Amino acid sequence: METKQPVDFERARSAPAEEISLLVHAQDPDVLLGLLKNPLLNETHLCLLLERKDLSGDLLDSIARRRELIKSYRVKKALAFHPHIPRMFFVRLVRELYLMDLVQLSLLPVVPAPMKRLAEEVLVSRLAQLPLGQKLALARRASARVAGALLAEGNHQVAKVALDNAFLTEAQVLKALSREKLPPGVVQTVATHRKWSHVYNVRLTLLRHPATPLSVVLAVLPDLTVGDLKELSSSKVLPENLRRYVEHEIENRMSAARDRRKKEP
Repeated sequence: METKQPVDFERARSAPAEEISLLVHAQDPDVLLGLLKNPLLNETHLCLLLERKDLSGDLLDSIARRRELIKSYRVKKALAFHPHIPRMFFVRLVRELYLMDLVQLSLLPVVPAPMKRLAEEVLVSRLAQLPLGQKLALARRASARVAGALLAEGNHQVAKVALDNAFLTEAQVLKALSREKLPPGVVQTVATHRKWSHVYNVRLTLLRHPATPLSVVLAVLPDLTVGDLKELSSSKVLPENLRRYVEHEIENRMSAARDRRKKEP
């Protein structure tokens, strides 16, 4: 025996098009469920409904399960951006979003961290197939993780833009510099950047990179602590010529310290 639906559900299911625009603002969940069964419900109505941030996960589940309701890209995007979208549907929808919509989604403060990470993963997975123009746009506007992945790709032009990205973090720069095969041009760009060239840990990491120019090495050495210099000199990955410069710097520091002590009363 078929379950009898509430009156409000039946009214919403058969409401004329002009009334649907009003009913999408109803608080009664039966009305909203009835609207989903209404054959006159269109893309505009659905997007208007999905602008409501108070929709329940159950209602969003009902929308996401109806293939005829989510044919339009506008509806897919509105669902993916909704704060209460069930994760299982988000995982499916996020892979269908356009590039810059993924960027926007990954930067929204209200999006849970696991979902942001998934959006970033989708972006990073597409990088290899993107033309230069789109990579430059991403390098300028994307999140720290995406900007870091672009930096690590090794394109000099893209790297210059990524280093100016306001979201880029020290951790991502260090991660890119950990790649021994990072092209010398990109290493040089980091080493001369107006911001990152002055970050202590970046300078320290540059010294360990085989592509760092000697001129940069010699400029950085005086700024490092003796402790870090000693650790560098004992590093097995440090080239012999660079080790000599490091040891020379240590000896100069030690000699200067001894001279100061002699002059003390």
